[in-house]
Amino acid sequence: MKNDPRFQPFDASKTPRFADIATFLRTPRHPIGPEIDIAIAGVPFDMGVNFRSGARHGPAAIREASRIIRQIHPTSGIAPFRLCNVADVGDATVNALDPAASIGLIEAFFREVHGAGATPIAIGGDHTIPLPILRVIARDNPVGVVQFDSHADTLDELLGTKINHATTFRRGVEEGLIDPRRTIQIGLRGSRFSENDIKWGADAGFRIITIDEYEKIGRDAVIREIDRVIGKGRTYVTFDIDGLDAAYAMGTGVPEVGGFSVRDAQVMIRSLQGKHLVGADICEVAPVFDPTGQTALNAANLLFEMLCVIADSRTNHASR
Repeated sequence: MKNDPRFQPFDASKTPRFADIATFLRTPRHPIGPEIDIAIAGVPFDMGVNFRSGARHGPAAIREASRIIRQIHPTSGIAPFRLCNVADVGDATVNALDPAASIGLIEAFFREVHGAGATPIAIGGDHTIPLPILRVIARDNPVGVVQFDSHADTLDELLGTKINHATTFRRGVEEGLIDPRRTIQIGLRGSRFSENDIKWGADAGFRIITIDEYEKIGRDAVIREIDRVIGKGRTYVTFDIDGLDAAYAMGTGVPEVGGFSVRDAQVMIRSLQGKHLVGADICEVAPVFDPTGQTALNAANLLFEMLCVIADSRTNHASR
């Protein structure tokens, strides 16, 4: 039943935004179950990083920042809570001393979400977390991926490890979870370990749009490329907050200068309306590095954009 009162967020015109415990968009906390259409879940895992940790605190910070966001999209008019039963289902369990065990626990958590028929939206955590999610939702049916990021995350190893925030999308292709011909990476830039850092993805079939190409062809042309690459098939959206220019995202493990703006990101996500979206995440918010809270606020707003297009997709496509 849509508009089920159990799944309606607090109305800020009636209840102060600062009241009660923070959930994403003040959405009711609810256990995983078949009545949920979209499950918002925190994944407080940051043991896949090799420099500045702290993204384990991202879910809490983004939930807190989301208090300011209202319920209806100002441009599209999408009201996600009227279209779908949306619930904050809490955080996936992690083992803070065992990265490998944590990946298994995250996978088990999202297996429960998927088994209940809900579309997952994850709040990371570092950029390792798409891998256990994709192992659940794409194991038998590979997905296209729209990746907003300053780094390709297609290394084979980092510090001798195969599963970390810099190897996620290589593992996803190797495990048959990602269709490389329907994958687009947007905003790649920054210094690299070697000349081959992004070459693997290009050779595999990814459409790679570096920030230099982005600036040369413009946002509208990039949106047309997104449409061309992912087509009408099942698609997963992943947003590493360091895809934003560091001016908008200092609160992250590896901030990179010279990126696209929050406004650019909003418009690109909005362009996904009408696509068959089967899940999404936003990752790498490390609030300790941004005492202003602006990085978390930007992430919360981008997650709202994702929720809107996913709610629209959920009403127009089979969810799985």
